[in-house]
Amino acid sequence: MRNNLINELFESFKREIKNKKIAVIGLGVSNLPLINLLKDNNAKVTVFDKREKEALKNYEELLEKGVNFSIGENYLNALVGFDYIFKSPSTRFDLPELEAERVRGAIVTSEMEKFFEFCPAKIIAVTGSDGKTTTTTLVYKFIEAEGYGCHLGGNIGKPLFTELDNIKPDDYVVLELSSFQLNTIKQSPHRAIITNISPNHLDIHKDYEEYIDSKKNVFKYMDEEGLLITNYDNDVTKNLDKENKGKTRFFSRLDNTIDGITVREGYITVGDEKVVAISDMKLRGVHNIENLMAAIGVTRGIVKNDTIIEVVKNFYGVEHRLEFVREVDGVKFYNDSISSSPSRAIAGVNSFDEKLILIAGGYDKKVPFEMNFSNAMKEHVKKLVLVGATSDKIEEAVLRVTSEIEIVKCNTFEEAVVTSKKIAQSGDVVLLSPGSASFDLFKNFEERGNTFKDIVNRM
Repeated sequence: MRNNLINELFESFKREIKNKKIAVIGLGVSNLPLINLLKDNNAKVTVFDKREKEALKNYEELLEKGVNFSIGENYLNALVGFDYIFKSPSTRFDLPELEAERVRGAIVTSEMEKFFEFCPAKIIAVTGSDGKTTTTTLVYKFIEAEGYGCHLGGNIGKPLFTELDNIKPDDYVVLELSSFQLNTIKQSPHRAIITNISPNHLDIHKDYEEYIDSKKNVFKYMDEEGLLITNYDNDVTKNLDKENKGKTRFFSRLDNTIDGITVREGYITVGDEKVVAISDMKLRGVHNIENLMAAIGVTRGIVKNDTIIEVVKNFYGVEHRLEFVREVDGVKFYNDSISSSPSRAIAGVNSFDEKLILIAGGYDKKVPFEMNFSNAMKEHVKKLVLVGATSDKIEEAVLRVTSEIEIVKCNTFEEAVVTSKKIAQSGDVVLLSPGSASFDLFKNFEERGNTFKDIVNRM
């Protein structure tokens, strides 16, 4: 009954928006299909974006389709008199312009909020500070291999709001969700994973507490049928069961006495049952053991062990995540461009037994490089090549702990990669694991990783 109701709600929404004034903030990847859907259903759409038109893909195409634009430095000045406002994930929900429209009567929402409202299938969502994409991909592959209809979306896959007509009630939807997408969510998924929580995105969030609270929204609205899988080894997530109305099940790599998903005798276990051997994994790093544990936990009762084993044996990871690029003159190059926080860089360097030549630095998200970061560098890094806005912060953090690491600072990204090759010897590993975002020099971490691979492949 509820599935039919939800589908009717989506059809009703499409009828309702005819001739309505709708603002879409940000011409991003997820909002482009949304804009087209709104226009196809005869809404009056205005796109708001702080970039100038030269930087906006599809600007001319949308203009010809009848989409209006408010762009440039004062792009929100014209945000007045709208029926609906779809904000982009990174747009602060408490902007004065949004608040004024909300008070006036506008419905302020997002593509993801509306997707939750209309989706007829069961949703499994993955969030956390690190490991989201690998964990989400594993969950999706497990369910797909089991033979279910499965749809991958959120931060990866394709925007699913415009795919709602193709999602069946018996399907599963697997979403990777950021803190920004969760910030204003008022509905939780059927099952959820929080991989871990550590300081991140403090350049946009008001403070660390707001960041944590946004992550909690992934389970905040669960009922007693909901399931949260989270990390017993993380100081923040260890106590989330106290706030969850549904069932909480922990995974722990360090404590095999808990009643949950653990590691015993070389196997990932659920309770006393051995599920898959660690030796079957193709992925590097203890953090990927944790990602696999979380994926196993959230798909329990949906996916059989034999299916999990088959997927694990053939899963080599996701691009830009400890991705082996090539070996040049005996030097192995790895691309971990996804590493956009100190905690992610720690996980990256901890994945190697060899002493590393590490390329680090980038855009400053106002996240501190604390003692555990410096200690990881001391243990695993012999030469540190720095580039980007956080270079000085990283250097200062490392020097507080050790002066034994050779530090080289570079002016450009290409100089950093070329320098790492010059100072490497046969048998060394060069790892790009920046511990910082990419926005000082690149559009995103994918562009940074692809640039790294291009330079290495030209050597």
